[in-house]
Amino acid sequence: MSLKIPAIVVNFKTYPESSGKEALALAKICEQVAHETGSVIMVAPPLSDLALVASSVDIPVYAQHVDDVRSGNTTGHVTMENIRASGASGTLLNHSERRIKVAEIHDLIGNARALHMATIVCTNNPGVSVACAAMGPDAVAVEPPELIGGDISVTTANPGIVSDTVRAIRAVRPDVAVLCGAGVKGRADVQKAIELGSSGVLLASGVVKAKDKRAVLMDLASGLR
Repeated sequence: MSLKIPAIVVNFKTYPESSGKEALALAKICEQVAHETGSVIMVAPPLSDLALVASSVDIPVYAQHVDDVRSGNTTGHVTMENIRASGASGTLLNHSERRIKVAEIHDLIGNARALHMATIVCTNNPGVSVACAAMGPDAVAVEPPELIGGDISVTTANPGIVSDTVRAIRAVRPDVAVLCGAGVKGRADVQKAIELGSSGVLLASGVVKAKDKRAVLMDLASGLR
């Protein structure tokens, strides 16, 4: 499973505005905007809504997290095999709100590859980004934790972390795409991310918390062109 780029990845997190029937409604809006604009828009709904969303839209659907265990007698875990059976195209790994160990990242990337699933590993600085890129995920998404959910985009507050990450990863694994996130809200943020060398953005509250989600998504998508 290869990652289509440039892309907008919308992480639904577990907000009430993007859970249950609201998860499906938001995914449908993302699907409509993707079709109307010709943009790649990917969604990561709550794990409880993964199968419903994946069976209802034809845009890439990712899990927000998986555990480093195999299917079987692992009660309460979510496995790579589980999310594949639910219709997911891939998964986020190591989000700042769900950090995992380096060994687990390595194992999960290998497991995903064997199952033809894509992986986007979240990181917080160029050094960690390069280390994770060396493991061969489809993409690395660099997100300074202090800017996540804020009103200032990483492309404004710390553009160097994006360009430095892109440069460092291209030097060791040019096949790994780089996304950026934290505080991304609109077209200008997406355009700046692309100018800095990234292949798209990962965001959550900028879409999920918006009063007019469609308008925000249309604005974001315009930044990819």
